[in-house]
Amino acid sequence: MLSEDTGGGGDSRGVVQRGWTERFAAFWARLVKRLDVFIPAPLRHGSSLELSRARMVVALSLCSFGGSMVFTGLLQFTPYAWRLGVPSALSGVFFLAVLVLLRWRASPRIPGLWLCLFLWASILMTALSLDMLAMSTHAASVLVPVMAVYLLGWRLGLVMSVLCALTPLVFFPLATAQPELSPMEWSMGIFTAIFILFGWAVSSLFLTFRTEAHATLEQARRTLHENEGELSSLIESTDDVVCSLDLEGRLLTANQSAKQYFQRIFGGDIPPGAFIFRDLPPERQERWRERLERAREGHRLKEDVSLPALGDRGQMIDLELTVSPVWGEVGEVLKLTVFGRDVTERKAAEARLSELHRGLVDASRQAGMAEVATGVLHNVGNTLNSVNVSAGIVSERIRGLRVSSLEKAVQLLRENEARLGSFLTEDPRGRQLPAYLEALTTQLTQDKEAVLAELQALCDGVDHIRVVVGMQQQYARFSGVVEEVSLPELIDGAVRLQSASFGKAGIELRREYAAVPPVWVDRHKLLQILLNLLSNARHAVKESGRPDGCLTIRVVSATPGRMCIIVADNGVGIAPEHVPLLFTHGFTTKKDGHGFGLHTSALAAEELGGALSCESAGRGQGATFTLELPVRKEEVRQEGSAAR
Repeated sequence: MLSEDTGGGGDSRGVVQRGWTERFAAFWARLVKRLDVFIPAPLRHGSSLELSRARMVVALSLCSFGGSMVFTGLLQFTPYAWRLGVPSALSGVFFLAVLVLLRWRASPRIPGLWLCLFLWASILMTALSLDMLAMSTHAASVLVPVMAVYLLGWRLGLVMSVLCALTPLVFFPLATAQPELSPMEWSMGIFTAIFILFGWAVSSLFLTFRTEAHATLEQARRTLHENEGELSSLIESTDDVVCSLDLEGRLLTANQSAKQYFQRIFGGDIPPGAFIFRDLPPERQERWRERLERAREGHRLKEDVSLPALGDRGQMIDLELTVSPVWGEVGEVLKLTVFGRDVTERKAAEARLSELHRGLVDASRQAGMAEVATGVLHNVGNTLNSVNVSAGIVSERIRGLRVSSLEKAVQLLRENEARLGSFLTEDPRGRQLPAYLEALTTQLTQDKEAVLAELQALCDGVDHIRVVVGMQQQYARFSGVVEEVSLPELIDGAVRLQSASFGKAGIELRREYAAVPPVWVDRHKLLQILLNLLSNARHAVKESGRPDGCLTIRVVSATPGRMCIIVADNGVGIAPEHVPLLFTHGFTTKKDGHGFGLHTSALAAEELGGALSCESAGRGQGATFTLELPVRKEEVRQEGSAAR
């Protein structure tokens, strides 16, 4: 309880002290306002230093006038009533004349000089009239140089100080009947002169320091004014909303852009001192009061709000509002600032961009489907060429079978069925028939093997077409069965599908297989790549027209865990500037090409965890394609996943 009472007493004393301070400040403001009545307008609106000097002249003149009147009244009770009363009354009139001069000259310099001279003269005349040295050594004599320094500057203040210092030492002894002063009087005069000069020195230092501080303050004020002007110009020139709020969310100031938005959203201005969100529904006002509470705690808040615009047919205005605290010197929040940016067009653009993005995704999906379909058709087309060739060979072989000769032999045997023994031994035609049947059997056997081989190639091609078509249905995933494959066997299968085409074009095919272990790959993807490479090499050699067209297939070991399949030809070659573009979608050097084969082959190689590259010395120098593949199953999966 004691501590509470003490605290309460301290608060009461603080309230009383603040009350006295406020009353004194109000009294001083009223007093200054009364003094300014005697000061002309140019001085009131001019330099603050000159204004303070003018106020000092007014205050000294009024005080001196009042003192003169009081002194004149008191002299009525002394023997010096007429001797000193008339000069004292005249001095009061002079002080009023100083006020008139200040009003007329609109400068405190001349009135200040007159005032100081008259005060000095008054001290001297009083001392001479009373024939008392003490009047010239009075404390008032120290007041004159102090006022002179403040009103006239340190130079004229020094002149007045010297006059006041010489008064008891020179002027008084010369003007009195007794020029000789006693040692005590000399001591008093000397001490008075010293203190007068000391007062001048202190006043000069004070004036110098005050002038420097005033100049610094004026410079800071001008800089602050310029900065405020620049900041105000910057705030007013922006199209964003800028507002200043007190801690309760009441509006303090707002730029022109904010007032325009107030008109558009609320239909009128928000007066200073009103809650900025007063025109919102009560529930939204409560939400903003909670946000402002967080801002008062020092948090910086950002939120997007949508408000209906009046008179715009229900159009919504999207604003991005940022509420920031303004910190004081000791870390307290003084007020809040609100910055708002109109993001209506940006939101509309984002919506259009989102719609465009969805359209692009659909177009990309369709383009991807078209690319897949084109690649599938290209690969199926290559395989169909081999299938057509195999089907043609089978057809030719079947048409070339000597079935008609066999029918003639059978007919001949039926005609001689009754005498079959004598016919085979005695008849010349019968004796040739066993040899003929033997030769025919051999020929039919050979034709059967050839037809079966071509039918196998035909089945392989049809099976590859089935797999390629099935791959199209699952192209979005890295599927496909990864199995152990012997590269020589797979390459031989691809060559077998293209062998008829190479034979017709007269192209020599060389195979150089190193002893390599099996690899883990998707068989059909690798077969697709090989068929594309073989088909392109065949076209390149055929286009060159070389009689010694040759294609070489090599299988070699590369870096540890990697294998390389090399397909080299001596065809038309590739120009150096075209090599970097070979695997680009749609790029081709063929007249009737589509630019899909190598592109899909490169993608398939990446899915297998490998890479497809090309080298060529230039046009007419042939080309070498290198397919690099991992050996192990784990590497295929990891690198295939990375390729995706």
